[in-house]
Amino acid sequence: MQYIYTTILIMSSNKHALIRYKVLDRCFSNPGKEYTIDDLIEECCSVLEKLDPDTNGICLKTVRNDIAFMKSDQGWNIELGNYRHGQKMYYRYVNTNFSINNMPLNDLEINQLSEAMSILTQFKGMPQFEWVHELLPKLRQGIAPRKAIETVIEFDSNQYLKGIEHLGVLYNAIVYKKALICHYHPFDSETATDVCIHPHYLKQYNNRWFLFGYNPENGSYTWNLALDRIITIKDKKGKFVENTQIDWAEYHTDIIGVTKPDEGAVENITLHFFGKTSKYIESKPIHGSQKTKWIGDNILEANFQLIINYEFERLILSYADSIKVIKPNKLAVLIKKRLKEAYNLY
Repeated sequence: MQYIYTTILIMSSNKHALIRYKVLDRCFSNPGKEYTIDDLIEECCSVLEKLDPDTNGICLKTVRNDIAFMKSDQGWNIELGNYRHGQKMYYRYVNTNFSINNMPLNDLEINQLSEAMSILTQFKGMPQFEWVHELLPKLRQGIAPRKAIETVIEFDSNQYLKGIEHLGVLYNAIVYKKALICHYHPFDSETATDVCIHPHYLKQYNNRWFLFGYNPENGSYTWNLALDRIITIKDKKGKFVENTQIDWAEYHTDIIGVTKPDEGAVENITLHFFGKTSKYIESKPIHGSQKTKWIGDNILEANFQLIINYEFERLILSYADSIKVIKPNKLAVLIKKRLKEAYNLY
């Protein structure tokens, strides 16, 4: 998931530093060997090379800075002795029973945990992240006496989205292969009804979640339900029907969104974008098949290989006066009709 990847990126800048602190701590607490500054550099480089073959090693200044940090209030306030053996100076904890592993969390570790937790809490409702919500109050209690950490990153998510509470249940049903009965209220119906589904796949689009699976009533393996329209969920007894029809990694590649018309076919689509929107579309393609070229100072021609669906139509309409459908003609006629109807509302 993209959020977890972001967590790794945030932590990566400090990854090697944390490894070095652990190595230095092990060396300083070892009463059986006298580690000079060169020995410390060699130990750090050896461990880093095993964990990351692409590392470029470390220099004397880096190790000296690490030691200074470990001695500081921001670090662990270590008591490090400098001892001579002949012409060489070696380093060892004054108390060799000391270890930073036995110390309370310092500011660096708390800041890193807070950054990671702020990201992981975005996965509300996902069963494998329930421990995050249990741990968070304890972590916040530990941080409370310290300076508050300013929020510097925010994700496009909606924690108040209706139906999000079903996400964990549905995820588990997919993993553990359980058929379900969903009490479901479609947009185009005045009443809710029970729908049987053998869940296979969850997809998010435009901050909404959709469940895909096999519906035995119509034999469709691509039946989908919007989570915000699900009222209740209960298990259904009986054999679970496996997905033997759909490659989900490929299923959505030729559409925008989640709606794939049964009789839909991939079409050659050409759109013209104007003004500032053209630069935006060039830098942020709206689909993987997008190919662009400039045909004027402010006109970007974009070509797509797509199945036309409801979501694609809505996307075109969202650009209003900064887009024109060139082909196919049926799409141009449809968009023109929609725009006329919108104009008549005013």
